[in-house]
Amino acid sequence: MWGGAQVASGTAPKGTPIGSLWIDAVLLVGVFGLAYGLYIETHNLHTLVPHHAVEISLSPWYLPWYTFQSLSRGLIAYVLSLLFTLGYAYWAAKDQRAERVLIPLLDILQSIPVLGFLPGLVLFLVALFPKTNTGLEIAAIVMIFTGQVWNMTFSLYRSLRTVPREQAEAATIFGFSLWQRVTKVELPFATLGLVWNSMMSMAGGWFYLMIIEAFQLRNQDFRLPGLGSYMSVACDRHDNLAKFFGIVAMITMIVFLDQLLWRPLVAWAQKFRVEDGAQEVAHSWFLDFLRRSRLACQVGDTCSRILQPTASRPAPGPVVAARIKSVRTVNAWLSLMPLVVLIGVMCWGTFELGNMLRHVSRAEWGQIAVGTGLTSARVVIAIILGTLWTVPVGLAIGLSPKLSRMLQPIVQIAASFPAPMLFPVVVGVMALMGVKLGLSSIILLLLSTQWYILFNVIAGAMTIPADLREAARTYGISGWQLFKDLYLPAIFPYLVTGWVTSMGGAWNASIVSEYTKIDDHIIFTTGLGSLMSQSVDQDNLNLLAASVVVMSVVVVGINRLLWKRLYRLAETKYNIDK
Repeated sequence: MWGGAQVASGTAPKGTPIGSLWIDAVLLVGVFGLAYGLYIETHNLHTLVPHHAVEISLSPWYLPWYTFQSLSRGLIAYVLSLLFTLGYAYWAAKDQRAERVLIPLLDILQSIPVLGFLPGLVLFLVALFPKTNTGLEIAAIVMIFTGQVWNMTFSLYRSLRTVPREQAEAATIFGFSLWQRVTKVELPFATLGLVWNSMMSMAGGWFYLMIIEAFQLRNQDFRLPGLGSYMSVACDRHDNLAKFFGIVAMITMIVFLDQLLWRPLVAWAQKFRVEDGAQEVAHSWFLDFLRRSRLACQVGDTCSRILQPTASRPAPGPVVAARIKSVRTVNAWLSLMPLVVLIGVMCWGTFELGNMLRHVSRAEWGQIAVGTGLTSARVVIAIILGTLWTVPVGLAIGLSPKLSRMLQPIVQIAASFPAPMLFPVVVGVMALMGVKLGLSSIILLLLSTQWYILFNVIAGAMTIPADLREAARTYGISGWQLFKDLYLPAIFPYLVTGWVTSMGGAWNASIVSEYTKIDDHIIFTTGLGSLMSQSVDQDNLNLLAASVVVMSVVVVGINRLLWKRLYRLAETKYNIDK
């Protein structure tokens, strides 16, 4: 069913791989080392007391341990994000009744800034675990989770809604079970996009690392040892050498993840491209390393046997219709109960929120209205600017395995680097040029959101079948016609996902792009993000709640008027099998 699978197959060659014994030994040492590090990290949960400020040493000798702790939180958050993505995206894609609630809710959740619920979450979890650091660790993981999960969920949802028609029909004719349909049709089609969006999601999780690991509220210090707190302390003390060491540690961590996780996944995911023609595929030295390991091959074969469906024969038409009706009935009942619970929780939250909004004055509502208009304009301009350069660059990278191999780590470093660290530099340079924060904040938003579009365009370009590109060359199609007739329709579903997630990221980034600190001086401009940051500094949670509500209303409106229509267009007209 999936063309090209043999090209990037992970099956080891018959016989004992050369050097497999020492490779197995290296893998076992690495696994045991990781397990020991996680054990120490878990042990620290019960030894650190949150109401005593954690001392962060700026000595570079502590950086490996700080980096490992931040990396552990990021990977745990990613696993949670992946599990959430699989459940939520399938629920929304397969149940039209639930979709009406889940997709607008997803838009709201991905656009609510981390400061919108970080104070309440931290205070709640610290009170829940008063004698240990468990509450702060959970809060940090949840915050990183919120920076990762929405992009992945939108990507999988979009892929499930645009599965090629012939693939779905073949699965129905051959009587695939629900598990077979998921593992052999839907997830393979979504894998390439999900891998690239996972890279972007991991990068997005590092965006607020300095805020998450060095959070302060009401003169209370809720600091955690990690790379983010190290860079936060270095910035507070104006220690340029420590900043340099922190940047080196961040880049090292990103390259480490790229070489040992993302590049192997990209190379492995090539086998799921929907095409039969020959193609140049990406390679990974670490994936080749694993394929030479008997231990890794045995684990892979075991997983393949578990996921491998039994041979199926075409079922008669009435049997197929009965199966589809039965599955739909079961799915409808399974979806109804959690949907009722979700709506109940939303109603309770709305009631509690209403109590807070009653204390917001008319003057404050006026500030929110003006700030919403200005921030909305900045967000739209940033997305337009980001689209203008990411589409051609993303196409170039996605269509060329050589460029992808060269630029993938560079793009990841640029996307993963915490943009707030660059904000003081950018604001200072723009100020010297006579540009005020109201305009320079657009550049800050662009630094934070352009990567969502770029990664999605790259993923879309990599799914363009090689035989279609070859046919275009054969018929002399090039330039604007090639872009309009082949490239744009192919990447459009991914581009819409990039726009949706970049807009959510832009709303999030507005709280630090419109309100920033330079040399102990606070610089801000009028905007909804600035208003949120000021409400946190002034401990005005009612104003913060009102700002979040208005932002949610704006996002839902954009979802109904724009994104939903573009998604429908992607499903009907701009689909690879249409």
